[in-house]
Amino acid sequence: MLSDTIAAISTAVGESGIAVIRVSGPESIREVGRLFRSKTKLEDAESHTVHYGFIIDPRTDEKLEEVLVTVFRAPRSFTTEDVVEISTHGGIISIKRVMDLLLEQREIRLAEPGEFTKRAFLNGRIDLTQAEAVIDLIRSKSDRAFSVALKQVEGDLSRKITALRYTLVETLAHIEVNIDYPEHDVESMTMEFIRNKCTEVTEGIELLLKNANQGKILREGITTAIIGRPNVGKSSLLNALARENKAIVTDIPGTTRDVIEEYVTINNIPLKLLDTAGIRETMDIVEQIGVERSKAAVNDADLILLVLNSADELHEDEIRLMEQFKGRPTIVLLNKIDLPQRLDRELVARYFPAEAIVELSVTAQVGLDHLEEAISQLFFGGKLESGDLTYVSNVRHIALLKQAKQSLADAYQATEIGVPIDILQIDVRLAWEQLGEVIGDSAPDALIDQIFSQFCLGK
Repeated sequence: MLSDTIAAISTAVGESGIAVIRVSGPESIREVGRLFRSKTKLEDAESHTVHYGFIIDPRTDEKLEEVLVTVFRAPRSFTTEDVVEISTHGGIISIKRVMDLLLEQREIRLAEPGEFTKRAFLNGRIDLTQAEAVIDLIRSKSDRAFSVALKQVEGDLSRKITALRYTLVETLAHIEVNIDYPEHDVESMTMEFIRNKCTEVTEGIELLLKNANQGKILREGITTAIIGRPNVGKSSLLNALARENKAIVTDIPGTTRDVIEEYVTINNIPLKLLDTAGIRETMDIVEQIGVERSKAAVNDADLILLVLNSADELHEDEIRLMEQFKGRPTIVLLNKIDLPQRLDRELVARYFPAEAIVELSVTAQVGLDHLEEAISQLFFGGKLESGDLTYVSNVRHIALLKQAKQSLADAYQATEIGVPIDILQIDVRLAWEQLGEVIGDSAPDALIDQIFSQFCLGK
């Protein structure tokens, strides 16, 4: 339990129905009680009760705001500390008046980013994977990403990691007995036991890593660059997928001069769309800058949507683009199929397989469903795995799981080449620590601070 009391606004600042200010710490109920006037004295209120009243400036006895105050007594709260949540009207002035008054109290300070969740972690209510899943919940861009994060908040991944670590603890205990009492042990049996346990834990890690790529995509989205020559329909495609007019569309080539970003969800897959300037040789200085930014966007993209005008012949710039993108995750869109066709489809087929070529007409809204199917097929083999699967979506978790797997492989190899058992245990213990870092049991303080610094102020 931490000794000070913190406060922060937990809802977005702006005009809304209500706003919520959260206060947590040993003095939260007493300090808010000094400012709150109601029929019930806040210090006598039971946990998980809501009270109507007013926030009063104790210096002038002036009513500052009409509020509802909810009391959560330790340890039955998010942080496991005494927590008070003040619901005010959702205007900027009302929030500011109450927040300023709270911070004038001697026992209350402004919370740091993510400090409420950090306290929940430090006080043992949640582990690090659950804490990180909280921010994933907030940032989710699709229903499936939200469901994955919610399972992690509930501790699904934590339970699996804990079970694997328990197996390694059993292994380490067996090794310690062998070291302390070698006369009572048969070395061949111990080595066989270690190999079996390393294999068991490795298989568990591989099961978690099996769909890590899907989990990462669900969490972060697919950065998708829409590439092509001017006036082939790139901005129209962005507008069609976003279902609103985000980009200016005209018949004049070179309308788009910069990279436009938009998040969309296709078949429950989040995409970060980058509408780029048309790639061509140009003497226009501003357009040249846009073309260079388009090329930079290509380098950062997970997926390239190469848009070609099927009503026109292939340009040498487009052939160069096809040569450049061959071998990268690319879907070729043959746009404007509602017009007379002039494009050489056989030439396109030399560079890309049939499943990566989609015919459509953005303006006529024809073929967009085929694009959705092609994206799903390219990244997920046509479908996401079943909903009861535990997805590892965090890059940090994936890296640590791979490190633990390698440590176990080193330990397994050590049993086969006759490495002394007291040396062999180093790799087993390292795997145990690496798995512990996933859930926070052995994570360094600097890492914990860095993780929680990514949270918003009131979370």
